[in-house]
Amino acid sequence: MVNVLRRVKISSILTLLLTACIIFVISACDQSNASSATPSAQGPIKIGLTVSLSGDFSQDGKALQQGYQIWADYVNSHGGLLNRKVQLDILNDNSNKQQVISDYQKLINVNHDDLVLGPYSSSLTLAAAPVAKRYNYAFIEGAGVAPSIFDAKFSNLFSVSLSAKSYLTSFVFYLLSLPQAQRPKSIAYVTADDFFTQPQVDGAKAQLEKGGIQTAIYTVYPAETTDYAPIAQKAIATRPDVMILGTTGQDDSVALTKALIQQHFNPKAIIETAGPDQGSQFTGPLGGANRVEGVFVPNNGWFPGIKSYQNDAFTQAYTAKFGGTADAISADSVEAFAVGQVLQQAVEKIHSIDNTKLIQELHSGDTFNSIQGPVKFASDGQNTVAEPFLFQWQNGKLIPVYPANQAQANPEYPKKTWS
Repeated sequence: MVNVLRRVKISSILTLLLTACIIFVISACDQSNASSATPSAQGPIKIGLTVSLSGDFSQDGKALQQGYQIWADYVNSHGGLLNRKVQLDILNDNSNKQQVISDYQKLINVNHDDLVLGPYSSSLTLAAAPVAKRYNYAFIEGAGVAPSIFDAKFSNLFSVSLSAKSYLTSFVFYLLSLPQAQRPKSIAYVTADDFFTQPQVDGAKAQLEKGGIQTAIYTVYPAETTDYAPIAQKAIATRPDVMILGTTGQDDSVALTKALIQQHFNPKAIIETAGPDQGSQFTGPLGGANRVEGVFVPNNGWFPGIKSYQNDAFTQAYTAKFGGTADAISADSVEAFAVGQVLQQAVEKIHSIDNTKLIQELHSGDTFNSIQGPVKFASDGQNTVAEPFLFQWQNGKLIPVYPANQAQANPEYPKKTWS
């Protein structure tokens, strides 16, 4: 009898254990199914970034934000990314390095964004990149192209835009291609103390001096300069044939150009590393596009009518959303849109937003398409296939004039007198 009762108890215990296991398995399956079916799994893909809506880079930051918005709108209107909506999580970095570091830490650790993209300027990109690196996030950007960024060799950084050290190459080639009698005899080099602009100017100076063109003056002004008239006057006093200005953006570009106009100094050619490509932000304060006739600017390889990947869609969407004409679109907006294009192609190729896999894909040697032209990354993150263009304001429009196979007109040299 005792054995029978013992067997009954054991049998009951086994039954209870078996039932508990079945309940546990069913519960786990239900939880798993519920988790996979939750809205968050099919919710938006959150992409974090900062833009400079205040501070020194506010004009460029606004243009960068517009480019990112146009890209997100375009993707969402075409089915999303991996069939999920894109949601931009944008913070204002105030044009401040410490703020951009704090912001990217917040985007990753607090907001838990799936992906991150780059801010405006080389200085802020260089500040943000280590944060993305620390957390193994792919860091695709288009507005940080100073040589020092690539010298740092971030394994997770990818620039869709051409390295700054090559920006002035086309202008140098053009001047040296002129017949000896037409070449400038002297050049004034004026540059901001900035790791984006100064390497460009220094590289051009070395090449042009090697080509036999004398240096009239070489001067560097502090990045915090606010009064540019004395700087311009110092260069004007040397009476150079050509002026190469290492400008960082709208402020110094507009101020130096205005000083030249006011002094009625008209060199045979003037090129500025940044500013003239900002459309109406550059021409407006100077009295309109006709006032800047003949001003050159290097460019990553974009202009409104270029037959590049999705360019028609971009220009149409931009003008519909923000107004104006395609000629007034800032290069910053173009760079941001190109960043989004490359991200989308890489994500769709690997069918994943896993950052480790994304970094591997961007290092794979594949070539991506963008409105700035083809993109292929070297190990240091440089775009190895982009070609620098030379643009010039002619008849109220900024158009490509060199190299010849991309030119819409011949370069205006010598430039016309200021209107």
